[in-house]
Formats: sequence, C-alpha cells, structure tokens
Amino acid sequence: MKVNAMGLRRGALVATAVAMVWWAGQQGAPVPVSAAAGTWYKGNLHTHTLNSDGDSSPLEVATWYREQGYRFLVLTDHNYLTEAAQFNPIIGAKEKFLLVQGEEVTARFANKHVHVNAIDLKELLLPEQGSSLVETLRKNVDLIRKAGAIPSVNHPNFHWSMTSKDLIQVEGLTHFEVWNGHPGVNNDGGGESESLDQMWDAILTAGRRVYGVAVDDAHHFKKFGPTFSNPGRGWVMVRAGALEAGKLAESLRAGDFYASTGVVLEDVERSRTGLRVKIGQTGDFKYTTYFVGAGGQVLAKTGAMEMGYTFKGSEKYVRARVEASNGSIAWTQPVWRE
Repeated sequence: MKVNAMGLRRGALVATAVAMVWWAGQQGAPVPVSAAAGTWYKGNLHTHTLNSDGDSSPLEVATWYREQGYRFLVLTDHNYLTEAAQFNPIIGAKEKFLLVQGEEVTARFANKHVHVNAIDLKELLLPEQGSSLVETLRKNVDLIRKAGAIPSVNHPNFHWSMTSKDLIQVEGLTHFEVWNGHPGVNNDGGGESESLDQMWDAILTAGRRVYGVAVDDAHHFKKFGPTFSNPGRGWVMVRAGALEAGKLAESLRAGDFYASTGVVLEDVERSRTGLRVKIGQTGDFKYTTYFVGAGGQVLAKTGAMEMGYTFKGSEKYVRARVEASNGSIAWTQPVWRE
C-alpha cells in the first residue's frame, strides 16, 4: 500500500473563509516542552514582504507572526536579503520572538522555476545559472551551502518544475518542502505527477537523507481567502536549546523538528532503533498515524495517541505522518536504520 492511496487529499485546508477561522484557532495551540533536551519553537521558514512580491512591510509581517504565537520567522524575499538586524530590536525579544535572515534564491531553466530558500543566511546571494535544470539546482544549493546557510528546495510542483528524479541528483540537498501553503503549488500532484509526499519517499528510497518542511510561502497579509497566499497555513516545530538563529539552524540540520498544518505533537523520539510519537489533543479531533517506509509503503497504522515503530531489520527508514479528522497533518522527520 502506498501513501498516495490512502485518501490524503487536503483541499479542505484552504477552501473557504471557514478555513481562515480554523487557521487562526490553530495559532493558539500549546507549544509543548519535550521530555528530551530543548524547547519546541514554532516558526515559519518561507515568507515574503514588500521587498519582493509580498503586500506588507517586514515589520507588519513579523508583527502578524508574533501576535499569532509564533516564536521565530524567516523572511525569504526573492533575491533580496531583508536584514533581521533592522527589526529584531523592535519586534524581537529574548526567548519570545526572533527574526532569522533568509532569501529565496530564485532562478529559472527554460520554463522551469528553481527556487531554493537559504535559511540563516548572512549575506545576499545572486542566483546561478546551469546548463540544465539539475545543474541549475545543484549550483544554487551549493552556493547556499558555501555561504553557511541551509538550502531548502521550494514547492517542486510549482508549474510542475521538478520531479523526484531531478532532486535525487542534487547531492547537497538537505531540506525540501513537503507542504506549501500557496494555493498554486500543487502539493498533491496530479495526472502522472507525484505528490510531494510521494516525491519525498522516492528521494529517501534512493538513499538521499532529506528532511521535509511545511511552510506558508505567505505573500498576502491584507486580504484573505482560498485564492490568496495567506499566513498561518504550514509551519515547523523545532526543538532547540535556545531561541537563537544558530541553535535553530543546528536543530534543523539534525532533523530535530517536525512539520505541521495543525497537528500538535507533544514529543517525537528518533533513535537508531526506531521512532516514537506522542500526539497532543487539539479540539475534538481523532488522529490516525501512518508509519511510512521505503517506496511509500505503510509499515504500520494506528489510532493511538502515543505509539512507536521499532525496526525489524529490513527497513531503509521510517517516518510518521499523523492525520487529524479535520484534515490537518503533521510529518516527522525520517529515521534511517543504521
């Protein structure tokens, strides 16, 4: 059984104005402290301002996220570095809210869009051009890594620009968007094109160690609805020792985070022997957890609030996908069998 055969369509997330009310309610969900070392920090890794194609100033954007309970925000304007140092003294506060520098390094090859976020970036990067789609991807991922930032490939199905076969060939890739809140990015695939969940499993099955993130890709803060790219739709929960850019980046690199569109996980334990997940109850929802392995195979399925999967000896990896009855989802990072 494959993940894409389990009825995983999520159109209800952004369908109507009712969804906006649900998103707003989710912002107040508790931020749990794990029994493991560190605190869970809620953050968004992909956001736009007036400095590229957003409709609001950096301060307005940061204020929205802080007021909605986020702990950190990465500003990722297209080919523009919005400097966090200008705004952290105004909007930031120790262990309460932090702006992290980033850039959406934006290139094209023919009619394909090559957008790669640079997270925790120190200086502006100019996109590089290759002689093919894969080479353009490689060049920009390598550019970001050389700058000391984290490369995360954005919305691969935007204009159907990338496939898992393309991404598998990019050796330096460590993160990609398994879910993006923009209404035009085709998270679920279609026709013969893979969903982002399918794409992730193809990449992992090929032996690439890549982590999945969920993001807003927010552009619109002044008008709301299913046709707009609004904030509050997808985020990451990062477990880190402190609310500092370096600590957050360290945890993102280590895979000590999960992605979500609304499901809260109280704890995630990844070890050499397997994976354990504890769900936090939010509203009157029921939950189904799928432990997914190579090729998208469902290794186990449960409706319990706390559960684990122990390697039996033949798996390449295991990751968990937790679905709530209201359509929201959480994705843990994969654990590889050593």
